[in-house]
Amino acid sequence: MLSSSSRLLRVLSLLQARRHWAGSELAERLQVHPRTLRRDIDRLRQLGYPIQASSGVAGGYAFRAGQALPPLLLDDEEAQAVAIALQTAATGTVSGVEEGSLRALVKLEQVMPLRLRRRIDALRSAILPLENLRPTVDAGVLATLALACRDQLCVAFAYRDGRGQVTARRVEPQGMVHTGSRWYLVAWDPARTDWRTFRIDRIDGAPALSEHFAPRTGPGDGDLRAFVSRSIGVSAFTEQARVVLHKPIEEMARQIPPTVARLERLDDARCVMHSGANHLESLAYWLLALEVEFDVLEPPTLNALLQKATQRVARALARSGVAS
Repeated sequence: MLSSSSRLLRVLSLLQARRHWAGSELAERLQVHPRTLRRDIDRLRQLGYPIQASSGVAGGYAFRAGQALPPLLLDDEEAQAVAIALQTAATGTVSGVEEGSLRALVKLEQVMPLRLRRRIDALRSAILPLENLRPTVDAGVLATLALACRDQLCVAFAYRDGRGQVTARRVEPQGMVHTGSRWYLVAWDPARTDWRTFRIDRIDGAPALSEHFAPRTGPGDGDLRAFVSRSIGVSAFTEQARVVLHKPIEEMARQIPPTVARLERLDDARCVMHSGANHLESLAYWLLALEVEFDVLEPPTLNALLQKATQRVARALARSGVAS
């Protein structure tokens, strides 16, 4: 038989693991009488945990949103994951959460067992982040857009495109995708009668929420990650290119993420890369750095840029006395 305090922790753990428990099932899992379970639930409510009870055939217990945040019950793996996430957030790509993340991390580490603190300290000393050169997004903007996606609310904002031009947009948000370096909003644009992808760091100011909109199936049968990959991988750029890579598609897929280019199988030993860039010069030097044989299908200007680059390298090698 568990002690009263141990049983309360067990009740909390079970309630947080599932949205709803039938009273009889929860009492059976805890091996206590239903009256004992009711007393435990009342005690947890006095401690601030928002537990709701319902009667009838489908009656039972469930956590619901409360007026304040009660203490959280975390196991070792969960506590470690939260600590790492908070530490990352303090220097991550979401601005406005750094101070809150550090305060939460301090509170968490104060109550951590020594074994966990040692593990977190070892991770902290081993992970040395580089200076963050990626664009950051405001945490409040993310929260507003997440609310709009969840509650199907139209959202209006000022959007700055890649050329720095700002336009007023009013869209029906479907969801947000994080690629590891940037956040994107996928939304239906009624003015253009099409799906659009917006870089959230290019949203100027606070988005404004308005009326509800009727739900619709998202692009690509609802696969927002695939839609964003296609949108930002090729079609988002002003310059387009097709290049044959002389390596199997499986091997190249490990080097080239879908957010950079789209790969198409040509045969067992080659694949076609569909890529884009705002400046073909950057694409030319990126191809040279891939360390793979390739043939440019289009555009012809890319071949001209590659020829200029190789001539410049040859001249540099000649000046250094290195035979070509």
